[in-house]
Amino acid sequence: MRKTVLALAVLLTVAVSVAADEVSLPSVSLPAPLTRVLTDYEAAWQKKDAAALAALFAEDGFVLPSGALPVRGRAAIEKHYTGSGGPLSLRALAYATEGSIGYIIGAYGGERGKPDSGKFTLTLKKGPGGRWLIMSDMDNVNARRPPTP
Repeated sequence: MRKTVLALAVLLTVAVSVAADEVSLPSVSLPAPLTRVLTDYEAAWQKKDAAALAALFAEDGFVLPSGALPVRGRAAIEKHYTGSGGPLSLRALAYATEGSIGYIIGAYGGERGKPDSGKFTLTLKKGPGGRWLIMSDMDNVNARRPPTP
């Protein structure tokens, strides 16, 4: 029993110190055309509107989901997102653009002001009319994988 209590105390101490080290990175402000990419994505996801989500992507864009195979092309992206969605809050951590290409590195969660539950990268390219489109969307969760035995 004493060993169990000691082991739990050590685990709790490690967990608390790890949590204290995990401080969220600050958000950065985006130019309006890039902000639109994130706000349109949030709106489509919250409405569970797979067609609207797919329309944010370049015709030959990719979704690179965590734990799944890549998805390529608007039709496949719409099919991939069908039935998906819910609360979502996106924030930018970094971005850059050069000519017709760019990227946003960010974090996401279910509610603005709450801790992030994951992170993402969006690579972007300008489409017809100069509108930024998503060329690739890759995300993963912040939860740590359990150690392998």
